[in-house]
Amino acid sequence: MPQSAPALSSTSTRTAFVRTTLDNARQWITRPRPLIQAQTTPFQVVHDDGLARLRYYPPLAETSIPLDDGGTLAVSRDPQRTPLVLVPPLAVNMLIYDLFPQRSLVRYLRARGFELYLIDWGRPGREHNHQGLAHYFSERLPGMLERVRKHSGKRRLNLHGWSFGGLFSLCYCALGRDPDIANLVLVGAPTDYHRNGVLGRQYQRISHTLGWLRQRTGWRAHELSPDWFRSPGWLNSLAFKLTSPVASLKGYLDLLRHLHDHDYVSNHATNGAFLDDMVAYPGAVMQDIIHYLWVDNVMAEGRLPMAGNEGNLGRVTVPMLNITSPADMIVTPECSRAMLPLVSSTDVECLSVSGGHMAILGGGKAQQESWPRVAQWLIQRDG
Repeated sequence: MPQSAPALSSTSTRTAFVRTTLDNARQWITRPRPLIQAQTTPFQVVHDDGLARLRYYPPLAETSIPLDDGGTLAVSRDPQRTPLVLVPPLAVNMLIYDLFPQRSLVRYLRARGFELYLIDWGRPGREHNHQGLAHYFSERLPGMLERVRKHSGKRRLNLHGWSFGGLFSLCYCALGRDPDIANLVLVGAPTDYHRNGVLGRQYQRISHTLGWLRQRTGWRAHELSPDWFRSPGWLNSLAFKLTSPVASLKGYLDLLRHLHDHDYVSNHATNGAFLDDMVAYPGAVMQDIIHYLWVDNVMAEGRLPMAGNEGNLGRVTVPMLNITSPADMIVTPECSRAMLPLVSSTDVECLSVSGGHMAILGGGKAQQESWPRVAQWLIQRDG
């Protein structure tokens, strides 16, 4: 709990209070490593292609791990049969998966016995602007999964995709090339961009305008150089915060009120280390988003956001767990669950949780509402 400001009954107390507040403010600005609580779970980089890296989380040394509610979780020494691969979205850094020692998705899943891997897509530079969406789910992801298989010695794999990572995982299965994906967990994964609440109405306006332009001129976003469409990391951070501007402003106002509380400042800075350090979208990714997802909304028809006709959501046959939240303004339940009548999976479960787009993956309530369900759902289907 945040500490309230102490009563300033003497000059020495006031001086100490001001000194502490100023020191906390300095640390929040400079963010020295001890202030940031994220990414403390040990991992090994088992593959690095110069941009993307594959992480492996070895068995935990502890016998139990702390939880956000003050409890503990015993570490299982009986490994699950099927390795689990976390597929993140683009534009984010990997801190969200290991944000706090007591609220770490990778530490929790490792404690539940999963052989755990995470794909870090890296920080694309301008030289990567030619890489579009299909480059990730049709070229990079297959190569990374083969590296997982080589390292683990197992063919069958589980995929866990959040946000665009869910889109990549779904599209990968829809290509129909890999019969050894065992299960698919999708968290806030988009499908029908025009059924996406307030954002969806904006996408419909963009679709109407650019569709009108295409009909009359033949112009598409891909007509221009992808360098013009690159979305820098700072812009992605700003766009994410503007999806909930009141909450973002309140967070900074609360910080000002609690600058005297070092723990509060540390928690705020740790969250900020994720939110304020987002990664650029390559230009071709933005071109594909505009053309395939915003304008043509191809996934709502079961098609994939790529040139040609390869793949279809009807080819997805693996068991699926779809997790959404009515409070998620970036990917609404209607947007995500539009995939359900399009896939051929017969084992499909939907889970509604609380929290926004970030919170459904790594928020405090996710540890109670979704993490145990994800683990149990996969364990029930293991082997």
